[in-house]
Amino acid sequence: MHRKAWTGILVALAVAVCAPAAAQNYPNKPIRFVVPFAPGGGTDIVARVLAQRLNETLGQPVVVDNRGGAGSTLGSDIVCKAPADGYTMLLGNISLAFNAWLYKSLPYIAVRDLAAVSMVAVQPNIVVVHPSVPGKSLKEFTDYTRVNPGKLSYASAGAGSGTHLAGEMLKDRLKIDMVHIPYKGTGPAITDLIGGQVQVMISTFASALPHVRSGRLRALGVTSAKRSPATPDVPTLIEAGVPDYDYSTWYALFMPARTPRPVIDKMNQATRQVLATDDMKQKFDAQGVDAWSSTAAELGAYLRTETGKWGKVVRAAGIPQL
Repeated sequence: MHRKAWTGILVALAVAVCAPAAAQNYPNKPIRFVVPFAPGGGTDIVARVLAQRLNETLGQPVVVDNRGGAGSTLGSDIVCKAPADGYTMLLGNISLAFNAWLYKSLPYIAVRDLAAVSMVAVQPNIVVVHPSVPGKSLKEFTDYTRVNPGKLSYASAGAGSGTHLAGEMLKDRLKIDMVHIPYKGTGPAITDLIGGQVQVMISTFASALPHVRSGRLRALGVTSAKRSPATPDVPTLIEAGVPDYDYSTWYALFMPARTPRPVIDKMNQATRQVLATDDMKQKFDAQGVDAWSSTAAELGAYLRTETGKWGKVVRAAGIPQL
């Protein structure tokens, strides 16, 4: 047999033999938690809550490392290119699915270069309108918008953001025409929505719910597949007649591809154990997110599905690539 072939066989055997041993001793040093966003945002908050509990469960420090920039692509690339030993992890979110279509050239392919570990949490969003907008329900709002094309404007946290793509998906599903007004973040967008400079927005619960409760905004529907306990009387968009509309900001753990399966399984087990505790659920509830664990295979399949879904939205909206 050719020497190169023998070399390949020996390397494969060595990996197969060493992987169980690596998992048995894993972790025996600090774990780096890369957050591909600046401190203080939703991903950072989820990462720090989870890191603290994993630290206690695993007996090793879990250190959050914020590497924001380029819509999360910089931090994601760091993890894709890190050693596949389980000591560098990514707390990624739905931007992994968006970015596959929003950027002309990425230095990685998420579904290929990242190994799924577990889902962590999900945050529903809500469709809110200024009280001056006609229509108490989504149907009445849709009827008004269809006979007044282009009259209403919808705000987003920025071009290519989740709120932008969610708005474009809503336009496509309802067959309505609204003008997109991008802002530099959710805060300024909500401020102008309350002031009536724009009329519609799909917002996170944390940002919009206080204004819904005060009457300064009106809620038309929840974007997740199930109703939120925070707004039990507000129907989902699916219930309101928008077929297959499901948009939630999700957060998940990934490792570099080629990380030994026993290492992934051990981290998956630890993560699911932590997420199942009442204390963890309460901490996430306080941040407006729901704990959501999964198997590694379930997360991998979900990322592929989400990537395909949002690719259709980006193409239908004609959003130019960055």
